Amino acid sequence: MPPELTDLTEELISRPGQAIGIPLALVGAVFLSLGAQFQHSGVIKVEQHHGTGTPGLSMRQLMLLLSRPAWVMGTLMLGLAIVLQLLSLRFSPLIVVQPLGAIALVITSILNARVTRTPLNRRTIRAIVLCVGGVGLFVTIAAFTAVESVIRDRQLVIILVILAVVLTLFFVAFLFLRHHVPAVGYIIGAGVLYGFVATLAKVVINRLVQGDFEWLTLLCLAGLLAAAALGAYFVQTAYSAGPPDLVIAGLTVIDPMVAVAIGVVVLGEAQAAPLYAVFAFVVAGAIAVFGVFDLAKHHPQTQR
Repeated sequence: MPPELTDLTEELISRPGQAIGIPLALVGAVFLSLGAQFQHSGVIKVEQHHGTGTPGLSMRQLMLLLSRPAWVMGTLMLGLAIVLQLLSLRFSPLIVVQPLGAIALVITSILNARVTRTPLNRRTIRAIVLCVGGVGLFVTIAAFTAVESVIRDRQLVIILVILAVVLTLFFVAFLFLRHHVPAVGYIIGAGVLYGFVATLAKVVINRLVQGDFEWLTLLCLAGLLAAAALGAYFVQTAYSAGPPDLVIAGLTVIDPMVAVAIGVVVLGEAQAAPLYAVFAFVVAGAIAVFGVFDLAKHHPQTQR
C-alpha cells in the first residue's frame, strides 16, 4: 500500500470521528442528485408553458420558478447537499470525501433515465465512467501532492481580479452569444464560477473564524455572491437546454478542477509536487473533460 494511503488509514483509525464525513458526503450526493432532478423538472415546466423561444431564462421565467413546487423542493435539497458537503469536509480529509461527490452523477443518470424512460446507451455510460474516473483521479492526486498554505492578501487580490475578468467575459459573452451557446457552454461557465465560489467561501469562513473582518473580506463576500448568482443562472439555463445528469457532470468535473487550479497557479500549493504528478494532473483532467463533452454529444436526450 502506498505510504500516503497508509498514513490516511492510520489517521482515520486513530480519529474515528473522521469517518463521519463519509456517510455525510454520500447523503449529500443523493440530495444533490434529487435536487438536480427536481429543479430540472421545474425549469422544463416553465419553459413549456412560458417559453420565449430564445435561449436563456428571462426574469419573468425566473420568478415563475418560485411558483413551481418541484423547483422549490429541488432548491431546498441542493441547499441541504451543500450543508452536508461542508460538514463532511469538517470531519474527514479532502481525499476521502471530495471524490464521493462524483457519485451524484451516477445517481442522477440512473434517476433521470427512470423518470424520463430514456435508457442510457453504451456511449453515455462510457462518458459517465470517464467523468467519474477522471475527476476522482484528479482530486486524489491533488490531495496527495498539494500542500495547503495561508492565503496572503496579495494572492487574494489576484484571485478577485481574475474573478472580475471571468465575470465580465461571461456576462459579455452571454449578452452577444447567448443564441449560439449550447447547454455544455452554460455548464462549463457554471463550473468555473462555482470553483471560485468554493475558494472564496473557504477564505471568508477562515477570516470570520479568525475575527479578520475588513474590506478585503467584504470584497471576497461580494465576489462570492456575484459568482454564485451568475453560476446559478447558468445552471438553470442549462436545465432548460440539456438533461440534469449532463449538468451534474459538468459541475462535478469543472468545479473541483478550477478550485485546484487556483490553488496550484495562484497559491503555489503544488510547488513541491513531483513532475509525474503534474503530468497526471493533465491526463486526469483531460479524461474528465472529454467525458463531459462525450456525454453532451451522445446523451439520448441531447440527441433528440
